[in-house]
Amino acid sequence: MIQDGTHCAEAFSANRWLHPEAFAAAGHETNVIYGTVNTIVLLSSSFSMAVGAEAARAGLRRLALAGLAVTVAFAIAFLLIKGLEWREDLHKHLWPGPGFKLEQPAARIFFGFYWAMTGLHGLHVTGGILVIAWLAWQAWTGRRALRSPAFETVALYWHFVDIVWVFLYPLLYLAGRA
Repeated sequence: MIQDGTHCAEAFSANRWLHPEAFAAAGHETNVIYGTVNTIVLLSSSFSMAVGAEAARAGLRRLALAGLAVTVAFAIAFLLIKGLEWREDLHKHLWPGPGFKLEQPAARIFFGFYWAMTGLHGLHVTGGILVIAWLAWQAWTGRRALRSPAFETVALYWHFVDIVWVFLYPLLYLAGRA
């Protein structure tokens, strides 16, 4: 699995190096406002997840549940914002198919990566929502002890999802704006 991700990063880098003008033009078409707001939302969710995990470790049930609930709310907000952005992208013909907006053929490659990477990230956010909500439900009903290592494990997963976005943001949204 990691090897596939490595190949994707290598392919993106190679294409960016081979087609700098097209990638810059395509990157300029991404909506930096949506990307920036989503970055703030995810970084905030990392904070709330850390609060929830630490509160669970300390046995502070209400604070742990609040931290997890806020994290789920931020994650849902991220997906809603991403959905608005994707809708705008489709409306502007920024899907690498028939009627694609940009003339440079390599711009389609950029948007192929854009849709694949943001889509895969969205799936991981969705998975995080489900696992965090499940863990919160278990804690709320008393089926999982607050001092369970599951809280820390889920927090590590969530922070990883956030870190991936921290790399995607400059690659996809800041390219072509310098």
